[in-house]
Amino acid sequence: MPAIARAQGTTFVPFQHGVASGDPTPDAVILWTRVSPVPDATPGSGIGPATTVRWRVASDPELTTLVRSGTVTTDADSDHTVKVDVDGLLSATSYYYSFEIETGDAAGTQSVVGTTRTAPSNDADLDRVRFGVVSCSNWESGYFGAYRHLAARDDLDAIIHLGDYIYEYETGGFAGKNGVVREHSPEHEIVSLADYRIRHGQYKSDPDLKSAHLGVPWICTWDDHESANDAYDGGAENHQPETEGPWSDRKARSVQAYYEWMPVRAAGTPHNRHLYRRLRFGTLLELSMLDLRTYRSQQVLPFQGGDVDSPDRTITGKDQMEWLTEGIVSSPTRWKIVGNPVMITPVLLPPLESEAARALTGLLGIPAGGLPYNADPWDGYTADRKRLLSAIADNCVSNTVFITGDIHSAWACDVPLDAARYFETGGVATELVVTSVSSANVDDLTKTPPHTLGRVAESALTTLNRHIRYVDLDSHGFGVFDVTPSGVQMDHWYLDAKEDPLTGVYWGAGFTVGDGVAQVVAAPLPVRA
Repeated sequence: MPAIARAQGTTFVPFQHGVASGDPTPDAVILWTRVSPVPDATPGSGIGPATTVRWRVASDPELTTLVRSGTVTTDADSDHTVKVDVDGLLSATSYYYSFEIETGDAAGTQSVVGTTRTAPSNDADLDRVRFGVVSCSNWESGYFGAYRHLAARDDLDAIIHLGDYIYEYETGGFAGKNGVVREHSPEHEIVSLADYRIRHGQYKSDPDLKSAHLGVPWICTWDDHESANDAYDGGAENHQPETEGPWSDRKARSVQAYYEWMPVRAAGTPHNRHLYRRLRFGTLLELSMLDLRTYRSQQVLPFQGGDVDSPDRTITGKDQMEWLTEGIVSSPTRWKIVGNPVMITPVLLPPLESEAARALTGLLGIPAGGLPYNADPWDGYTADRKRLLSAIADNCVSNTVFITGDIHSAWACDVPLDAARYFETGGVATELVVTSVSSANVDDLTKTPPHTLGRVAESALTTLNRHIRYVDLDSHGFGVFDVTPSGVQMDHWYLDAKEDPLTGVYWGAGFTVGDGVAQVVAAPLPVRA
């Protein structure tokens, strides 16, 4: 079957945005596509006829042995996106799927054939699960070579996206030292529902992104740029109510577009839908995917008198915190993996190691653990972090690993309950942070050669924070996260040049965490494909 088929007698391509799958369970998976029933029915246009689409799931790539099929009708109200939660499938099984338009001028057009895979049964005894891990893919900052290299692998069970799948900025709003590599559409900052739909459509037109979606299911959450920079429960740094309207309206539009365009399965109820959810892979691991933007308190600046230690401040919200702590404490799996959009490791300037220094912080009015260099991650919400880490420590929970994005850099950290006493107590969990697919990092923003100024900052961070074992502030790429009964390993794969659509890739570093040991250790080699 051709990669893209054209309807008879037409000159347009009805399936312009590829196909995707996501959120695999032992008996179900989400399937996604978008149709353009007529040439003018572009993303966000609000026009185009209602269209019936048939979906098929088969056990073979030729789709001759069907196991499930059905039809769904889509229209402009859902931006002509198609999303089906296909159940009744066998666990740990690869399936092939496609879509076909049944009505209108494009009737008979078939999509490319995608591949997906269900999760193992909950009681399956597994030797290995392996994920690609990505974060922060800014269209304007470079090409999506990281997706191309992930798509070329044949050893992944799924790809985890930890947020910032799209960016909301206007053209040039967040460019690095090489300027705008390719322009956003629309060119202005996205605010309306149509804007968000157009931007999602542009990103899903990227051939490397489409290729990465084609081969394996994705497990995604959002961070801030799916709505607006530094979003919190009542607003965002990049939102001006006086000109852009109420934040609640803009947030609702971004959420609607996200659920339309992403292969995610909402949790909760129709009246209390939420994105935080948990997926299980046999007895080996549970993956808790967090939403750290919808319920959080507004960020404060400690050096301007903001109280990041206040017990009234939250990054998760009460319900999500209860869900997260209870899930980790009661999990029957060997590994408790947390898909964490922003860093939880304390990053302090400096970490304070004596009671005298603690007294000084009280006099100066700075946080008890030291001064965080960034109050947008968990460092700005220390009470919630303490609640979570204390639950892990008090219940003697082992093998909790946070996998994180957001910060456009790669890190490997032990996560202490109290950074000031790290040498006495060690860590209670670990954190493995992946760098950005393309979004600007230190060398981009400072317009310096890579691994010059960044190396100085890396050395300072690891010297002042002994629980942080590795930092790379200048590279771009992706992670490969390997989970086995005896340990986990995150490999950092870095691009030669994100501005080059044909960029090569190399292994930059890898870090392991052994079973029962909350400590990251450098790996000598990457895991085998």
